[in-house]
Amino acid sequence: MVKQLIIGDAMNELKSTRRILEQLPEEHMAWKPHDKSMTLGGLTTHLINVLNWQIAIFLYPEFDLASVPNRRIALEKREDILEEFDTNVAKLEKLISECDETTLGEEWTLRSGDHMILRQPRALALRTFGISHMVHHRAQLGVYFRLLDIPVSGFYGPSADELGK
Repeated sequence: MVKQLIIGDAMNELKSTRRILEQLPEEHMAWKPHDKSMTLGGLTTHLINVLNWQIAIFLYPEFDLASVPNRRIALEKREDILEEFDTNVAKLEKLISECDETTLGEEWTLRSGDHMILRQPRALALRTFGISHMVHHRAQLGVYFRLLDIPVSGFYGPSADELGK
């Protein structure tokens, strides 16, 4: 039952994330709402990185943020973003479908060098570090769209744009 909940939750959130990625305005990929903010392309690329990290939860017993670059070069083309997203969703879906309840309960560690950030069962790590993290940045993307006057899709029901408000 736990595995079914995890698969359903992850796939629903990934489906919603893809919907907003389909709307990416390539002409605004270098735009950012504030000096401290990521560019639209940088934020989108970070969403792809978060998906890569979800895959890592199932491939490795731990993930060390100090061993990966802080930022990738921001992707600029919607087609490239969707292609990498779809490829990684397929990898994640396969990994989740192949794992069992024991694997989901195994401890997984997130660290940055010697600093341990979290240690929790894989299922919980997927929910917190993976899915919730992705949803957070997807919501930021929605704010970017709103500030650029791009219609925002609803994720848990219709948005004001979809209702014509």
